[in-house]
Amino acid sequence: MLAGVLTQPDRPKGRGRHTAASPVKRAAQALGLSVSQPRSLAREEDRADLESWHPDVLVVVAYGLILPPAALGLPRLGCINIHASLLPRWRGAAPIQRAILAGDVESGVTIMSMDAGLDTGPILLQRKLALDPRMTSGALHDRLAQLGAPALLEALEALETGSARPQPQPATGVTYAAKIEKSEAVIDWRLSAVEIERRVRAFNPWPVAETRAGGEQLRIFSAGAIASSGSEPPGTVVALGQDGIVVRCGQGALAITELQRAGRKRLAARDFLNAGDLAPGGLLG
Repeated sequence: MLAGVLTQPDRPKGRGRHTAASPVKRAAQALGLSVSQPRSLAREEDRADLESWHPDVLVVVAYGLILPPAALGLPRLGCINIHASLLPRWRGAAPIQRAILAGDVESGVTIMSMDAGLDTGPILLQRKLALDPRMTSGALHDRLAQLGAPALLEALEALETGSARPQPQPATGVTYAAKIEKSEAVIDWRLSAVEIERRVRAFNPWPVAETRAGGEQLRIFSAGAIASSGSEPPGTVVALGQDGIVVRCGQGALAITELQRAGRKRLAARDFLNAGDLAPGGLLG
């Protein structure tokens, strides 16, 4: 049974910046569970609720706070974490986006026992997933969530029965998934079309790839790399048609198929062109 739920404190959200509970807190309250929201777990008083629950195991999913040794040592069976990559690849904050940016052909989930390092604990089990080359970060997140839930239950059962066999992570193949910065979403048209297309998918749904047209922000939600050669400067609109809005890149071209002007609705490229003023020869960026 669930003894309680730890989640971060309520924070301001939305345009009005009104304080709001997280989805985790709302779900826990709907189930009648005890909820604790310490700002850290560093001090003994911060861990009072957790200690009072006398947990057998602590399951950590995207908690966002560092667990000190005193917290890691509380549960009888330890602390386990669901991580959205095949560790040791993509340790850190943004494994989903970094996998797409790197052009990985597979991803997956790792259930690991936590230690004091950054995603360095021994592996309890892993489940792999082939990456669809059209997959966005949002879509990959949802697929990994579906993969991770039964994997978590399997790992918990193994811990309870004593059949779990944690394996140290390999020393080779370690990569780090740094936190995504909003500035990364600004498109550099000097990159290849393949690289830019990956950015469009990796930054959907957040922070969303963007460029500028005539000084106005354009957010790009969907695009595809196409083979194309030409002497136009990167960022030049070279064609408007059934493929979308085709823009010259450092190598190849990008066909934009869904985009949004600042403050407007998301539109398919054909509808955007009906309402817009882009023309071949125009420059984005």
